[in-house]
Amino acid sequence: MARKKSLAELGETDLIEQLSEAKEELFNLRFQLVTGQLENYSRLGEVKKSVARVMTELRAREIVAAEEIAATQEVAN
Repeated sequence: MARKKSLAELGETDLIEQLSEAKEELFNLRFQLVTGQLENYSRLGEVKKSVARVMTELRAREIVAAEEIAATQEVAN
């Protein structure tokens, strides 16, 4: 998974795609955990953290966009 610096460089569609892939991998790892087939338990934590990183970046972009909209509305009034 990409580091924080490279996450900022990605487009929104790429981030959403990465989030989808990471969530799917997390689902598969959890399924393997329940069935007793999981070999690398540390991968579960890594994938959880990567999901959180991508979601954090998406939320930060959402906040910036909302602030820009609010700023343009204040200027217009």
